Amino acid sequence: MLRIAMTLTLLTRAYCHLCDDMRAALTNLLAGRDITLVELDVDANPALEARYGELVPVLLLGDVASATELCHYHLDARAVRAALG
Repeated sequence: MLRIAMTLTLLTRAYCHLCDDMRAALTNLLAGRDITLVELDVDANPALEARYGELVPVLLLGDVASATELCHYHLDARAVRAALG
């Protein structure tokens, strides 16, 4: 059986307590899973800041180019578990 690596992308910004909260919750949720978590600072990318700036933190399934938004502001653990199977 072919295994496809899964990637989650967490869009954050510096000095964001909600970002810190989501990162911590994700660490616990993803423990022991073969998931790649990529973290991007929206303020370092004008296109990301324009699209997601007011929603940060945002958790995406996949990379930014092909992502599906799973949640923003707070971790929706149920949505993440469902997306990860």
